[in-house]
Amino acid sequence: MSDTGVQTPRSIRRLRVLFWLLAVIITLASAVYQRVTGPTYPLEGEIFIAGQTVHYEIPRNEETTGDALVSIAVPATVTGAVFWKRYKTDDALTETPMVRDAEGLSAHLPVQPPAGKLRYHLVLDDGEHKVKLPEDGATVVRFKDPVPLWAIVPHVLFMFLAMLLAARTGLEAIRPTGQLRCHAWWTFGFLFAGGFVFGPIVQQYAFGQAWTGFPYGCDLTDNKVLIAFIAYAVALIVLGVRRPIRARERWAAVIATIVMLGIFMIPHSMYGSELDYSKLESGVSVTEAIGQG
Repeated sequence: MSDTGVQTPRSIRRLRVLFWLLAVIITLASAVYQRVTGPTYPLEGEIFIAGQTVHYEIPRNEETTGDALVSIAVPATVTGAVFWKRYKTDDALTETPMVRDAEGLSAHLPVQPPAGKLRYHLVLDDGEHKVKLPEDGATVVRFKDPVPLWAIVPHVLFMFLAMLLAARTGLEAIRPTGQLRCHAWWTFGFLFAGGFVFGPIVQQYAFGQAWTGFPYGCDLTDNKVLIAFIAYAVALIVLGVRRPIRARERWAAVIATIVMLGIFMIPHSMYGSELDYSKLESGVSVTEAIGQG
């Protein structure tokens, strides 16, 4: 900034760098939050057993190519079992003893059809007392068909870039002479590519259904993308093509950014695809038996 209050090219460059750094921080913080709160990421924690503190990481997301491996590194004196049942059924709990190997104890949960879920917990015994894991009840593992890298990589990349550019767009609204319209269009483009092109492809491979949001279902992930898309579409309409950027246009971009970043703070895959075993047993296909849970 010069003594006259006019921004110099150097100060503009510094501001741009600062905005990009802030956008990266905001995006990474959102991504980390989704990872630690999402229902499909491994459940991690610590327990105290046999005089030791043991870190565990058990699966909540598996592919239909095989059984789900549940393992935990515990002292040699510890034995254990996994108790499981199909999710949201009246099945009795099945007990599967854990087998000791070089790494500790392990057991396998039987593979399920796409979107099928198993509710399970572990019971570990050191000879003196038993420990239930998770301590607050049970957890759920969901199965999905494999998704090729050519589909999942662009989906994740484009959605990450959309979030990054959304944060950058919101910050750009602060600059009186910024490139607000350009950043908003780039955000909209990456959101469309990640959420409406590669997103349905990924879901089609994983669960046999390309879109399960409004108006066909209540899948929260799909509906999050739809809401963000509408918010940015409205912002672009307000921004227009050639009209000067005024306070109204800036507020439209800021609101769209707040909406997008806000809804993407909702953990990924909540109320996602879920197999209804009662429908499956009535004779319908796996695809027809999949709803949202």
